[in-house]
Amino acid sequence: MADMGSFRQAVIAWAAGGPGGPARELAARLSVRAAVLLEGPSDAAAVDALATRRGRDLAAEGICVLPMGGAMSVGRFAGLLGPPGLDLRLTGLCDEAERRFYTAGLERAGATRQEFFVCMADLEDELIRALGVARVAELVRAEGDVRALQTFLRQPAQQGRPADQQLRRFLGTKKGRKIHYGRVLVEALDPDRTPAPLDDLLTGL
Repeated sequence: MADMGSFRQAVIAWAAGGPGGPARELAARLSVRAAVLLEGPSDAAAVDALATRRGRDLAAEGICVLPMGGAMSVGRFAGLLGPPGLDLRLTGLCDEAERRFYTAGLERAGATRQEFFVCMADLEDELIRALGVARVAELVRAEGDVRALQTFLRQPAQQGRPADQQLRRFLGTKKGRKIHYGRVLVEALDPDRTPAPLDDLLTGL
């Protein structure tokens, strides 16, 4: 049975040089109306977690949450999904340091009127600041990762670094950890402490 996951995979294959027919067919069959373009799967996990907390089923609303595999891919995906391609509404998150890639990519795709929301460093940085270092450390302990964190913090490269930067780096040290904590950190947020880029993204969909 076709679902939004099938559409997502068809788009990724299309962006990699495959045929566009499957994505076009699924877009019509599933009434896809918007795509949320994100740099990676940890961002997607956070967006999905916040949508669930707010009682929303984005797939049922015709919204595809799509990790692109890096900011440099935004122009290619915007060209396929935006005005030159499927003409879906495009939105998403980007890091401040990657904003120029988004601006250039959207311009090349003729999608400059689409709205993206900017994180200061990245989404993990936004979530750590919203929760606070002490709360994030509690969550790491609750998830059974405290020994791994203690080992990481003893590394010479981590000595003297601010605690929030240490935690942010720790989340990226093991495959799958950023994805896992993308969900965990969002689920721990107080409703009125959602980082502005993430809140504005969901509110605007």
